[in-house]
Amino acid sequence: MKFDIDRLREILDTLSRNKSRSFLTGFGVFWGVFMLVALLGGGQGLRELLQNNFEGFATNSAIIFAQPTTKPYAGFRKDRKWSMVYADVERLKHQVPELETVSPVLSHWGGNAIYGDRKTNCTMKGLLPDYRNVETPQIYYGRYLNEMDVMQSRKVCVIGKRVYKELFPGGGDPCGRRICVDNIYYDVVGVDYSAGNMNINGRNETSVIVPLTMMQKAYNLGDSVHLICVTAKPGVTMNSITQKMRTVIAQAHKVDPTDEKAVTVFNTEVLFGMLDNLFSGVNFLVLLVGIGTLLAGAIGVSNIMMVTVRERTTEIGIRRAIGATPKNILGQVIAESMILTAVAGMGGIMFAVVVLEMLELGNTADGIVAAHFQVRFWTAAGATALLALLGVLAGLAPAMRAMGIKPVDAMRDE
Repeated sequence: MKFDIDRLREILDTLSRNKSRSFLTGFGVFWGVFMLVALLGGGQGLRELLQNNFEGFATNSAIIFAQPTTKPYAGFRKDRKWSMVYADVERLKHQVPELETVSPVLSHWGGNAIYGDRKTNCTMKGLLPDYRNVETPQIYYGRYLNEMDVMQSRKVCVIGKRVYKELFPGGGDPCGRRICVDNIYYDVVGVDYSAGNMNINGRNETSVIVPLTMMQKAYNLGDSVHLICVTAKPGVTMNSITQKMRTVIAQAHKVDPTDEKAVTVFNTEVLFGMLDNLFSGVNFLVLLVGIGTLLAGAIGVSNIMMVTVRERTTEIGIRRAIGATPKNILGQVIAESMILTAVAGMGGIMFAVVVLEMLELGNTADGIVAAHFQVRFWTAAGATALLALLGVLAGLAPAMRAMGIKPVDAMRDE
């Protein structure tokens, strides 16, 4: 054990005599590791931030809505305005069996929700209970809409997070209390804390959700619907049934089935696929840049060790003359390279973790972390293993040079 300690002291003493070169080389490795870990952690956090915008939204869904026609059809001119009706929901359910959920949506903007002396802007939404299959609610208090609410056209509502905080700043369960929207009173039955930003006709946090049948009567909307949200059954892609859905609705309203703008089908599968491809490319770029920087640092370590071996030619020759074996010389040079690489690399990992932790704290609100800007344990373990390998490879060439030094040549060099 004494021999190992003395050897370690010798290695550290050698590195300390070459402080400037060791510092520059170590900084190269430090920066490479920092870049790799920071980019990986930052990419993970950015991915979570974007995914949070679509939190709770079904990835196999589509949104159907009507726009003015762009093609003449069946004697009608183009630019004709039309609207969908509730019967279209039943048509889709019966004629497109690949669909799992077909849920209509009604919306009304510019309303004010009032409770006591408090008032806040809100968006009214008329929904059915099965809409939760399209956009999953996060019920904080109470419950979501149910079938009895729809059948009896009950004057009940589920309010969003912002509406709740504006009308009930003191907190507590608001269920059973009555709020007024557009001169109609509704009993609060639930609070939805959904945080996603991919919202249908208005943000969830500013919404007041009521039964679809109640909203039809309150705003005299008849059987019209503004949107139809659908989800596909497992194993069915939206791309494969998009035209079929468009044709079913178009034929019922004398619209050209090929008029993609008139019957707009917004396929969310395409959006989520684009995001996945984007982050796959980002992850590849991060690995390419990080590993490239690490390799540059390792080459710097190898060059510094080459210079060190050249300067210590006499010392190595004397050690060979007094009995040091080539294995001893090889072990010392590789150990010096590994220590220099490991110390700089671990410093880079720790600094990157500190920076990522600061980013994470900066994205925390109300005690909730918006995104985790950190690397996984196995990622850090992999970086450590890569550092050890680079340390060995960086010291291999200088070590082979040191092994080839002969005592006679060393004395002549002196």
